[in-house]
Amino acid sequence: MNPQEEHWMVTLQVVFYPALAIVGIPSNIVTFLIFWRRNCLLSKSSTFYLMAISVADTLVLIFIVVLEITVKFYQEEPFWSREPWCRLSDIFSYGAYNTSTWLVVVFTAERFIAIKTKLCTPRSALAAITTILLLSHLLAIPYYWTNVSVYDHNQTKWACIYEPEAPHGYVHALVGAQTLVAYVLPFLIILTLNGLTLRQISLSNRVHVLTAANLTSGAYRVTPLLRSRKRRSVVLLVTVSMSFVLLSVTRAITQIIIRTFFYGQDRNDYNLQSNVAADIGSMLSLSNAAINTYLYACTQAKFRQVFITCVRQVLSHCKTNKTLPSSRPAIYHL
Repeated sequence: MNPQEEHWMVTLQVVFYPALAIVGIPSNIVTFLIFWRRNCLLSKSSTFYLMAISVADTLVLIFIVVLEITVKFYQEEPFWSREPWCRLSDIFSYGAYNTSTWLVVVFTAERFIAIKTKLCTPRSALAAITTILLLSHLLAIPYYWTNVSVYDHNQTKWACIYEPEAPHGYVHALVGAQTLVAYVLPFLIILTLNGLTLRQISLSNRVHVLTAANLTSGAYRVTPLLRSRKRRSVVLLVTVSMSFVLLSVTRAITQIIIRTFFYGQDRNDYNLQSNVAADIGSMLSLSNAAINTYLYACTQAKFRQVFITCVRQVLSHCKTNKTLPSSRPAIYHL
């Protein structure tokens, strides 16, 4: 093992990324099944968005966390070191990441629109999800020409590296476009819509209070229910979207710096502080794909109840199977 492999950042990633996949993939699958099979007191369109986010986050964990990152720690020559996977891997990785990002953005917009109008229907939600999926992968196609597979004679193995002969204009255009699509626009839209949503909720609550003061006592039974529903919606919206922003901002800054000023440098050289900062940012950002289940459980009482019930049923089933006698005859060793 060479000194580079002994760096604490390598040790941290060897432990962190497999654990992230082990925790995140099953929890995302459970989340999808809960929203698919159970009523969690959310609108149908919101349920579709949350199901789609679960699927997109699972793809992020599979393509980036497992296949791209974790595999390299356990294989001397990962399968994506050779063509055509070297060039195709970024298409699937960026496609999945951008899909996950923009589903959060559109879900934020859906919640803002739903507070003011009733235009958010299941059909429009499915159309938006399909459009995001297609556009995210189409916009990732230019990354096909940014990587190249080369044979490293010193280590006698193939390696997938940044294309050293790629025109600088092409590289900077891709960096700028990805930064705009994955970070700048999502951050601006989410922060703006969250602010407008909170403002709308505040104004709506004032209207309800003034209306209730001029109506009979029967109206008092309606107002708290409406305020409770809006409060649940806002809590879910702010929790999911702001956690995405906070966990992604470090990666956004470090990726801009590295891909603009240090393009082509050895990303495995942790003597460079920029590589350490970039990998910490990546770890925080990719955590987004594994935590939504726990955010839903913390903010939504109905989801938490269903989730706990499912866990108990699984544990009870496993315990029952262990205590049941075997149907096969016992074998006695003489």
